[in-house]
Amino acid sequence: MNAKSSSATHVGMVRKLNEDSYISRDDVGLWSVADGMGGHQAGDLASKTVVDALATVPACTDIHELLDATRAALSEANSTLIGMDGQFAGGRVPGSTVVVLLITGGEAAVVWAGDSRIYRLRNGVAEQITRDHSHVQELVDQHLIRPEEAESHPMANVITRAIGIEEPLETEALLVDVMEGDRFLLCSDGLTRLLSLEEIQNLMHTQEMDEATHTMIHTALIRGAPDNVTVVEVQCTDKSADHNGNDVDDDDDGDRTVVF
Repeated sequence: MNAKSSSATHVGMVRKLNEDSYISRDDVGLWSVADGMGGHQAGDLASKTVVDALATVPACTDIHELLDATRAALSEANSTLIGMDGQFAGGRVPGSTVVVLLITGGEAAVVWAGDSRIYRLRNGVAEQITRDHSHVQELVDQHLIRPEEAESHPMANVITRAIGIEEPLETEALLVDVMEGDRFLLCSDGLTRLLSLEEIQNLMHTQEMDEATHTMIHTALIRGAPDNVTVVEVQCTDKSADHNGNDVDDDDDGDRTVVF
């Protein structure tokens, strides 16, 4: 599976520091967005520590090997951040959400902790692949609030998993089927708090990748962008297509949850 990406980040209209970081490794098949927390350089350092660790993940032809290497890198980043506890004024703890997309050998996987998200667009329809690790998501799951109430809930910023918070690191992973023409969107919550799923779907379906990436950022900015905004889009093409563009193998086994 071949893939190309388009990425953009912006500090937003309120914050003075961009605590988001991202990495796009088209050659390896690894893309990630990390949203730091802690403020006053702690969040910036945290997200950078995460993507720096992901930069060391070696190329793999097997999705399970790539997934294992990615989880090991995230665990290393987690230990590094925990070791920084007490080094920041005011008791600030450097932590970061993370969401990672992996594609190799015609297979894909996602790994995440926190509320940064991955969406997949297929045949014009976008769906959220990840599930937020957040307090409000737990309330939604327990049917205590409606999904449409989650974004405006007073505890919307409270996440339940992140890099740099505790040992051992607890991430969630999912093996995902991938097909030629699929487009993936990785983003921080600075985007998803301002654009609906329907708006994201429309932009991904009607615009080329670079245009959609920058339109999403621009839309967030004109709506006030109280948080940093980061977007990484990935477009998939199939190496196994024959010279007439027909798929040689398009088996679809569906998404499979990996339990660790």
